[in-house]
Amino acid sequence: MSVVDLLVAAGVALLAGGINSIAGGGSLILFPTLVALGLPPVAANVTNSVAQWPGYLGGVIGFRDHYRGQRNRLVGLSVVAVVGGTAGSILLLTTPSSAFDTIVPVLVLLASLLIGLQPLLTKRLKANETDGERRDPLWLYVVVLLACVYGGYFGGALGVILTAVLALGLGRLKLANAIKSLLALVTASTTVVVFGIFGPVDWLLVAVCAPASLLGGFLGARVASRIPSTPLRVFIVVFGVAVAVYLFLRA
Repeated sequence: MSVVDLLVAAGVALLAGGINSIAGGGSLILFPTLVALGLPPVAANVTNSVAQWPGYLGGVIGFRDHYRGQRNRLVGLSVVAVVGGTAGSILLLTTPSSAFDTIVPVLVLLASLLIGLQPLLTKRLKANETDGERRDPLWLYVVVLLACVYGGYFGGALGVILTAVLALGLGRLKLANAIKSLLALVTASTTVVVFGIFGPVDWLLVAVCAPASLLGGFLGARVASRIPSTPLRVFIVVFGVAVAVYLFLRA
C-alpha cells in the first residue's frame, strides 16, 4: 500500500473519529474506504474494528460519572457483551467470505437507515423515560446479547441499537447512553483480541488509522456542540446507502 493510500486512510479515520463523537456512524465511512483501497471486505471489516477501538475508550472515560452505583448491572451486561462479541467475531471468521460479501450491503444499508432514524428514536425514548431504578427485564440481556453478536460480526450503528434497547429496558435514556458506550467498548475489545489473533488484520493500516481515529474523536467531542449534527447525519445516510448499492453491485 502506497504512502498516498496510507494518508487517505489516516484522513478518513480522523474524519470517522470525529463523526463518531458528533453523530455516530464513523464505521460507515472508514469501512468502504478500506475496501476501495484494495482490502477484501472481511479484512477491511476486521481492520476497521481494530483501528476504531481507541475511540470507544474515550467515550467510556467521558461517561465515567454515570457508572456510580451501577456495578452489578455493568458486570452482568459486560459478560453478555463479551459472549456476544466473541460469538459474532468467530462467526465472521469461520463462515465463508462470500457469505459476508453477500450480507454486508444489507448490513450497511440497515446501519445507514438506523443512523437516519436516530433522532426519531431518541425523541420517542425520551417520552418513555421513568424516574428511579427498576428491575432489569430478562429480555434486555437476551437482546443485548444478539446486538453484541451483530457488533462482533459487523458493528455499524451498534451504538444506536444498544441505546434503543437499553433505554427501553431501563427507562432512562442518559443512563442507557452511558452504558451503551461501555458495552460498545467491551464488544470492541473482544473483537480486537479475536481479530488480532485469528483475523486478517492489516496492522500497518491500524498503526496509521488508530491514532487518527483517537484524535478525530477528541476533536469531534470538543466541537460537537458547535456543529449541527443533522447535515452530518444526512451525509452519513446518503453515503451509506450509496456504499450499500456499490457493494451490492460488486458482490
